[in-house]
Parts: sequence; C-alpha cells; structure tokens
Amino acid sequence: MWTTPDKLRAKGIIGMNRRNIRYIGRYNDRRLYPLVDDKLKTKLLAQEHGITTPALIGTVTTQFGVKQLHGMLDGHHGFVIKPAKGSGGKGILVIEQSAGGLYIKPSGAQLRLEDIERHVSNILSGLYSLGGSPDVAVIEALINFDEGLSEYTYEGVPDIRVIVFRGYPVMAMMRLSTAASDGKANLHQGAVGVGLDIASGTAIRGVQFDRTRHDHPDTGHELASLRIPDWRNLLLLAAGCYEMTGLGYLGTDMVLDRDRGPMLLELNARPGLAIQMANGEGLRSRLDLVERHTEATSPEQRVAFAQQHFARRSELRETQPEPDAMVVD
Repeated sequence: MWTTPDKLRAKGIIGMNRRNIRYIGRYNDRRLYPLVDDKLKTKLLAQEHGITTPALIGTVTTQFGVKQLHGMLDGHHGFVIKPAKGSGGKGILVIEQSAGGLYIKPSGAQLRLEDIERHVSNILSGLYSLGGSPDVAVIEALINFDEGLSEYTYEGVPDIRVIVFRGYPVMAMMRLSTAASDGKANLHQGAVGVGLDIASGTAIRGVQFDRTRHDHPDTGHELASLRIPDWRNLLLLAAGCYEMTGLGYLGTDMVLDRDRGPMLLELNARPGLAIQMANGEGLRSRLDLVERHTEATSPEQRVAFAQQHFARRSELRETQPEPDAMVVD
C-alpha cells in the first residue's frame, strides 16, 4: 500500500535526510567514525571498556598470512570470518563445524580450505569493504546462541539492533535469519524484523520484505511469544556504548550467547531506518523526548527512563489469527 510524505511525518517517521542532518550530523563527530567503521577497532575498544564480545581467534592482514589460516583454524570446530570494514552483512562467512578437511556452513554447504583461503584473500583485497579499500579479515569464535530462540530463526544467529540516542536506548528490533536471507540477519536480504518493546523485550510486530508477518516463514513458529532473556542487561550494554564511543546517534548490534549472555557484535554510526517499520512507529517522538530530557547521566538511569517512556503493547497478540481460521491467499 502507498502512503504520502505528510502521513509519514504525522506518524513521526524520519527519513534519511533528517537522520543525516538532524541527528548524525549534529551528534556524531566524524573523527570518531573509525572506532565503529572498523570491526577490529570496535572489538578492541569494547574489551578496554569491559563490554563482552565474541572471542577473537585471530586476524589476517596480508596475503602471505592467508597461508597461515590452517594453523589458526586448527582445533576450532566453528568460527566466523568477517571483513573489518564490511557493511550490511557482506563478506561474512559462518562455519558451523569442520571435519575431515571440510568446513560446513549452517546451510549444509561444504567448503574446503582453499575456499576459505580464497574468501579471506577477497576480504583483504577490499571486495567487501566500504569504498573498496584494503581490509583485514577478522576471525571470531562461533556464538552459541540461546537455544530458546532456535524456533524463531533459520540457519543463522538472530541479532538485536538497538538505536541509542545520547546514551538512551530509544528503539529495538530482533532480526531473524531465513532461507531467503541465506541464514544472515539482514532485512534487505529477506530476514524477518521483529519490533521489540523497550520496557520488556517482548515482540510487538513482525515484518519481512516490507509486509507484516505473524510467524517465521521457514520454521512456522509464531512471533507473538518471542521474549528476549536478560533484556535489561542487554539495554545497559547498548547504553554503555555511548560512553565507549562518544557517538550520540548509534546503532548497536548484539547477540545472546547461552553461556556469556548479551554480547556486542558491532556498532554503526549510520544505522538504517527499517527499524521504524519493524516497530510500526516513527523514531521522531522518542528522539524529541530525549533531546528535552537531560537529567539522566548513568546508563542505568537512561535505561530506566527509556523503559518508562517507550513501552509499547504488542500488535502481534492483538491481531493473532485464530488457530482454526482459514486463510485465503
């Protein structure tokens, strides 16, 4: 269905121009961008500030180092290889297990060592980096994501995006990988976006390819029961990234590890706007409220403020179809 700019403004939807000028341009000092544009720098910075991230197995910085991969990966049954300067999930290779000289992706596809080496070589050449500049391959331990969420995702680890404005978590969503997204939690590739209530971490709305969804397209599991465990600690982690980076408008991407709890994956100084569609609400009213509020100084105070003022009721529970209802396409 089509709408008009006036209707979008009335719902508080912000577009790219307002985001770039009013928020990113005003609150993000460009000299700080390298802290989040480079995933390796982000990881090292997080370690300095005591923020949990996936364990670092190693890095490859030169083509000569590609030939050292076998020794670096030996003993690791699962791992993730990603470009330090990549964006949008491009260039991320997930290996779920390895045996007999084969490396197996979550989809079941099998790769050999030479395939892994070729992928890392492409990363170094800048194939996936911002602007095509030479890059570094970052190799991390595989995340053991919370099994309680397994029915909500397909062949991939779901992640949670939180928009943090001046240190306040203002809006959140979970991105669920699908067959269409090739096991990646990327909305543009077909992942399901689920808006989350800031107060409780429960699902309030689901979308895929700009259309509402009440269930996962591959597992068939309904979304209404989705609730993020350890929610307050996750929000505290997100809020603390403000002090860590100095960036006033920030996207934090996190995962839930069953052993280590919430972990920071990466940060984004120019977070996308699809989170508004997943939540069925615009960001503007929340951002305006935070700009008027200057009393909270600690992450704990800012999280408490956000949970009090940005609570939402679930649309999924209100519109859940009856079990016996017939759906005509």
